[in-house]
Amino acid sequence: MAKKKLGLEDLGGFVFSTNDDFDESDYVEDSSQEKLAPEDQELEAHYSNKGRGGKTVTIIKGYQGPEEELISLGKMLKKKCGVGGSTKDGEIIIQGEHRDKIMQILRKEGYKVKRVGG
Repeated sequence: MAKKKLGLEDLGGFVFSTNDDFDESDYVEDSSQEKLAPEDQELEAHYSNKGRGGKTVTIIKGYQGPEEELISLGKMLKKKCGVGGSTKDGEIIIQGEHRDKIMQILRKEGYKVKRVGG
């Protein structure tokens, strides 16, 4: 098995500082996003087939909150629609044309969802 080569980005963005007054907390990102209540979320439901070989997908955009919550929401939507999909770049991608069904599911969960595009 080949060893992975590490770069500077694998070390957290910086290696050391020669500044005596250096405060690391000024440069460390706060990765713990606060979870908004579903009624405070404004999601958008899109159709798309760009870059997918002509296959249509339903994309849910606009989720604000921790990545773990987005992933679990995506899993729940995939399960209820009985299809595959993925969660990446802050979007939930569901295979097929399931926008209306997904909008109903999200509204039952308390989310505000608007239809975008055709």
